[in-house]
Amino acid sequence: MADSAPKKRTFRKFQYRGIELEALLDLPKTDLITLFPARIRRRLGRTHARGYSTLIKKLNKAKKEAPMHEKPDVVKTHLRNLVIRPDMIGSVVGVYNGKSFVSVEIKAEMIGTYLAEYSMTYKPIKHGRPGIG
Repeated sequence: MADSAPKKRTFRKFQYRGIELEALLDLPKTDLITLFPARIRRRLGRTHARGYSTLIKKLNKAKKEAPMHEKPDVVKTHLRNLVIRPDMIGSVVGVYNGKSFVSVEIKAEMIGTYLAEYSMTYKPIKHGRPGIG
């Protein structure tokens, strides 16, 4: 009993709508758009403004210039309505919340959501004694 090796842990591979991350990165843009919900499909089906493609280029450049096993530099943006795509994973984005830039490290679980969901624009109130806050 004591001689048996400890059981190896198996980690669950990330999947978005049944497709693994490596396959998502290889998908062409048209096939990737079909996986997103209707609102995002409609949005991505239309042309992007110049600011969105510029931000994607800056994120790719920051990832490329980062040393191995290090986080890339923060890329600041006001584009809160940008949809997170698989090629953005691993980037660090400074999302403006109206007062300051909130650093958001993009993970695989964030695919198909907006940057704004990770940068709150208000501070939740804490009810306490009257006149304190």
